[in-house]
Amino acid sequence: MRRINVTFLLIVVLSFILGWQLGHHDFTIKWQKFKPEIGLVNEAPKDTTLDFKLFWQTWELLGREYIDKKALDPQKLYYGAIQGMVAALGDPYTAFLPPKSQKATKEQLSGLFEGVGIQLGFNKEKRLVVVAPLAGTPAAKAGVKPGDIILEIDKKDTVNMSLPDAVSLIRGPKGTDVTLTIFREGNGKPVGFKLTRDEIIVKSVELETKLTPTGKKIALLKVSSFGEKTAGEWDGAVSTALSNAPRGVIVDVRNNPGGFLEGAVYLSSEFLEGGVVVMQENAEGERTELKVNRTGKMLKMPLIVLINKGSASASEIFAGAVQDYGRGKLIGEQSFGKGTIQSSQDLPESTGIHITTAKWLTPKGRWIHDTGLTPDEKVEPGVSEDSDLQLERALKLFDESFVK
Repeated sequence: MRRINVTFLLIVVLSFILGWQLGHHDFTIKWQKFKPEIGLVNEAPKDTTLDFKLFWQTWELLGREYIDKKALDPQKLYYGAIQGMVAALGDPYTAFLPPKSQKATKEQLSGLFEGVGIQLGFNKEKRLVVVAPLAGTPAAKAGVKPGDIILEIDKKDTVNMSLPDAVSLIRGPKGTDVTLTIFREGNGKPVGFKLTRDEIIVKSVELETKLTPTGKKIALLKVSSFGEKTAGEWDGAVSTALSNAPRGVIVDVRNNPGGFLEGAVYLSSEFLEGGVVVMQENAEGERTELKVNRTGKMLKMPLIVLINKGSASASEIFAGAVQDYGRGKLIGEQSFGKGTIQSSQDLPESTGIHITTAKWLTPKGRWIHDTGLTPDEKVEPGVSEDSDLQLERALKLFDESFVK
């Protein structure tokens, strides 16, 4: 029986796909149209071997025996095999993205897409959850909340569903509907939310001027994500804020699911005079330090950061650095707790892959994965849209402690 070293497994598989035909009854796959190109850099252990005959036996058996020949789409089977290989790692954040999912991911980071306005993640049990609904979107208007567990998407079970697949199912043309079956802690039964998709335009940074109870002006900078345009939008908002001579600043990263790591370093550099913002630790335990990379304009400005259970990833990096250096106070709820870093790579045929390549630690070496950041002062959210107890407490705290 022929054995294949795992180092060359993917190359051999793709080589077989090129130019190989399989015909049984009415089922014929023309592999010539697939021309993937990929190079492997790191070798697997030399004593690891696999008998790949099973793969082709299964492929051939499907073609010969499966009742619905129209369902035997070679492109879907091909992508499905790669998705299954990646999913076998058991990491919901490491995923292969077929063209549709790859396109949706890039659209979200660019700030313009059609969907319902939900940021997704996974809880400790690896169930699909709502990290945050975006303000003013169909999801937020319908009452979807952070922490909601999505059991089904249009009656498709989400158990073992990858993040890109979930995004792909929820996204869709403006005016079409998608139904989410949601379980919320404290509710006895799951509830169905029928949402009508719309164009979602996400501005990642918004500025407001707030007054403390004694009338002092405070700049409120709400950062909803760390996308492609965040740095530019942040700079514009900071310049406008400083022109109004605020006595302090609140950075609101509640319901911010994260995004680009560089964005968190950029924002942190606005408030820190120097030092490490975040550390990356790879599989070998080697650490890389990402440090303050510019001179900020708010280095001496009194600072409060608002967090909640929808604050994840890059927003936790920013908040964690502020907390470790004692640069400002964290007010709100325990954050989400996503302490891993994914590398995003484009692959042939408009596909892509997200790979967990490292975990991140705060400047003091804390790894907050699955636990989150504990705020310096815990404040439960308001019970109505007109009541924001966390923001109210932050404004009052300026009068009490920071602004003289």
